[in-house]
Amino acid sequence: MNVRILSVQVGRPASVQIGGRAVTSGIDKRPVPGRVPVGSLGLGGDHVLNTRHHGGPDQAVYLYTAPDYDRWAEVLGERPAPGTFGENVLLSGLESAEVRIGTQLDCGDARLEVTAARIPCATLAARMGDPTFVKRFAAVRRPGLYARVLRPGTLGADDAVTVHSAAEGAPTVGEIFDLWFARQRDPDRLRALLAYPLASRLRDDVEGWLAGK
Repeated sequence: MNVRILSVQVGRPASVQIGGRAVTSGIDKRPVPGRVPVGSLGLGGDHVLNTRHHGGPDQAVYLYTAPDYDRWAEVLGERPAPGTFGENVLLSGLESAEVRIGTQLDCGDARLEVTAARIPCATLAARMGDPTFVKRFAAVRRPGLYARVLRPGTLGADDAVTVHSAAEGAPTVGEIFDLWFARQRDPDRLRALLAYPLASRLRDDVEGWLAGK
């Protein structure tokens, strides 16, 4: 599989309007040149303001893919610019919903591990200027990939990416995304998910669903 990094983006604090109030967010990611360091909390120069729902060691890097953007070009009538969805890294050759939790990606000399799907929020809707965008994002089912950093390093545009398969039976990112919006969830499947390297927030969600919360 020929996968490469197409661009690398970092975000600076900027104001977005959510429900009539101004909120400072780092969702406005812009491409940066050269080599970018990546450590346990993400990319050098990137800013994560809402640390309750974003960032942290298990969701340190957010990746999106060119095939995902191809689908959005069909939906929106034009191709979004890199960083539109707040991703740090744009990859070729993968569809995010098909990638499995625990898949490892060697990007430059850094190694990442896929941990969760991105769940749309009001900040993304504000970024897109569309109050219905959370529902649209869910319907298109192109969530992108959250990842933890297993090996710090540097990465940059045009780096080759080596994909290491996840453990057998690991859920796809699409399955995790669908579970978030499901009205009913199979308890046996939820218990099975806990065997895989989920992000800590996702693990808390699964345990909450099992407890009926």
